Amino acid sequence: MGTEAVEILTGKDLSKICSEPSQGIHGDCCWYEETIDVHLKWSFELNSVLHKGTSEHQEIALLDTKHFGKVLVIDGKMQSAERDEFIYHECLIHPPLLCHPNPRTVFIMGGGEGSAAREILKHKTVKKIIMCDIDQEVVDFCRRYLTVNHEAFCNEKLNLVINDAKKELEKCNEKFDIIVGDLADPVEGGPCYQLYTKSFYEKILKPRLNDKGIFVTQAGPAGIFTHKEVFSSIYNTIKHVFKYVMAYTAHVPSFADTWGWVIASDQPFSINAEEIDRRIEDRVCGELLYLNGASFLSSSIMNKTVSLSLLNETHVYTEEDARFIHGHGLGRRD
Repeated sequence: MGTEAVEILTGKDLSKICSEPSQGIHGDCCWYEETIDVHLKWSFELNSVLHKGTSEHQEIALLDTKHFGKVLVIDGKMQSAERDEFIYHECLIHPPLLCHPNPRTVFIMGGGEGSAAREILKHKTVKKIIMCDIDQEVVDFCRRYLTVNHEAFCNEKLNLVINDAKKELEKCNEKFDIIVGDLADPVEGGPCYQLYTKSFYEKILKPRLNDKGIFVTQAGPAGIFTHKEVFSSIYNTIKHVFKYVMAYTAHVPSFADTWGWVIASDQPFSINAEEIDRRIEDRVCGELLYLNGASFLSSSIMNKTVSLSLLNETHVYTEEDARFIHGHGLGRRD
């Protein structure tokens, strides 16, 4: 019986990753390993490493995995996988646009991958999108190698801005119907944890929304064991800023967990499953693969443990008292 040679590569090993395809169970194998927590790792067998690099802000890699297809990894954390990214991006984008009576203008914080813009462009009412990402190299990387989003990047409705979203919104005089937080998870030393703080939501983001405007953000892991890392805190922080706030979740297989989003407005979300389905039919070009009215409403019903955590959470996210998921950005390396 032959002996299998297995190479395990982590986020710290991106500079050493081999680009040769794995030869399967009876030959040499190359795996990428993501550390989810101190005692928990998540591994992917690779066909190859397509591209890798380091920008001013982040480490970037595009991996071709056997199970999830092309996978975008930033700072050692999976951002999206070709096979199931539609779950994350449909849940992020379509609820706020479908809850709004007539969304025409959208501001994306982050979103350099292009998938959030792709989903927004499916809405017939939308006339203008500003996508503001801090990292030119990530945007160029994704525009070049994530072929599924080529049309979105070329669409005349999309205005690409390279800047810190906080600084861009501070100097912006325009107001928007929808603001989307398609940001990386808050990690210590990462570029975006300040965009999850109460002061940012209250003083910078909210004034840039129109009267019936809606804000939505990804809010990190929301599983039974992980929801207290940042999800419950982000939810509670947003509750201190907006009158109507709703959390919702979905399982994303490539993330190895349930994921969370938070949607907020000063107008109530008075919309039922039938109306959501009708708006999808009337407004959205193409077929959604994951989201419909019933699934969205059911996604806002938490299990008992998570419900109680959201109800009892007292932590408010500030720059001085931030919470982070496991991992580190380029600003802090152990």
